[in-house]
Amino acid sequence: MNMLPATLATLRRPRLLVRAARFGLGDYRRERDLARLMQGRLPDNAQTVLAWLIDQEQRMEAIRQSGDAGYSTARHIELLIALMAEARLICDFESQRTTE
Repeated sequence: MNMLPATLATLRRPRLLVRAARFGLGDYRRERDLARLMQGRLPDNAQTVLAWLIDQEQRMEAIRQSGDAGYSTARHIELLIALMAEARLICDFESQRTTE
């Protein structure tokens, strides 16, 4: 069983960031948004993508908490949207695989 979605379940972020990310899920397009976040490189492995997104989001959270002027709320929300969407894709795939 994959531990990355469980890692996501333990993340604690400000409610406003999470709500904004949930709102943006409907507009998420993997080819467009993930390619932009990953600067054009899209690994074939969904686990690799999710691990990278978790790492990037944790870095962004550290910047937010430090009060650094370089913090971008928009970038943080984009990362959260991608994290939620990619985790959902993995969970859907795994549940579909177990029902076959």
